Amino acid sequence: MAQPLPNSGGARRSTLARFVSGYGQEIVIFCAILILFALVSAINPRFLGANNLTTIFSGNAYIAVAAIGMSMIIITGHIDVSVGALIGVLATISGTLAVAGYPVWVAWLAPVVVGMAVNAVVGMLVAYGRIPSIVVTLGMLSILRGGLVSVTGGAWINNLPPEFLLAQQRLLGIPAPVVAMIVLTGLAALWMRYTATGRSIYAIGGNAEAARAAGINIERRTVLVFMIHGAFAGLATILFATQLKIIQSTVPPNLELTVITAAVIGGVSILGGTGTVVGATLAAILFSAIGSALIFINVSAYWLRAVIGLLILATVLIDMARRTNETRSAKR
Repeated sequence: MAQPLPNSGGARRSTLARFVSGYGQEIVIFCAILILFALVSAINPRFLGANNLTTIFSGNAYIAVAAIGMSMIIITGHIDVSVGALIGVLATISGTLAVAGYPVWVAWLAPVVVGMAVNAVVGMLVAYGRIPSIVVTLGMLSILRGGLVSVTGGAWINNLPPEFLLAQQRLLGIPAPVVAMIVLTGLAALWMRYTATGRSIYAIGGNAEAARAAGINIERRTVLVFMIHGAFAGLATILFATQLKIIQSTVPPNLELTVITAAVIGGVSILGGTGTVVGATLAAILFSAIGSALIFINVSAYWLRAVIGLLILATVLIDMARRTNETRSAKR
């Protein structure tokens, strides 16, 4: 008697359904980018020019890299509103070391080390001091911003050595910021998905008490996540500080809000426990594409903030509705 063939079609549909369910927000953002490119290029073909595409993908690469660490912070149930000020301080440190004659690798490494050290302090205050992260990082924001202006007076750092300008270099014809963005996003996504430490981040954000009962040291893991976030802020600083031949010793305006927004619109739940770094990177690219599109269709770039605000509200409302449905389903 012939044996029934396995239902490979059903298995494929099940796999596809799980993929769509797990990466729904990322798919939506990716499709939005494709639709935006198609519509704007139909109005103005120059939008797809090589120079503009390079600007779109490399100009906001540092925001995408910073959003990787921010995504981890938000997934654990915390937030960091000082990341913009931290990047401003780290850029000043990096540029100062470069013009002082230190080896270029020292100028690149310093932001990563200092970023990790600063956020280790923040993480310990949050984890062991039981102080809400919004309070700690607001305080750190004031310290970093005030300290930077007091010490430097907002001076410009000039005469940066050419070898320091990493963001202006190319690897196999691809801008270095784009390569860094892709590689770091991929490594972070794999680490969070396939390692016990990475998966524990979701457990802490989803249900901290259940995570503690499962044997996860929440305090140590929280400090670790803040330190990783500091490392990504340092890496983002390198891409940010090496875009131009000068660095202004100030805090980039609204940078922390842009980084947080990229993570949230990318699918990271503001309540913690869900989301991916891939979505945050795609959201950063979408922001850059929208800003460029507004210019090419002769619309004021100030509308970018309004569009992003609407996207934030829509994303949060969708996330709340999803959580409400999940709660109702669990009760049935």
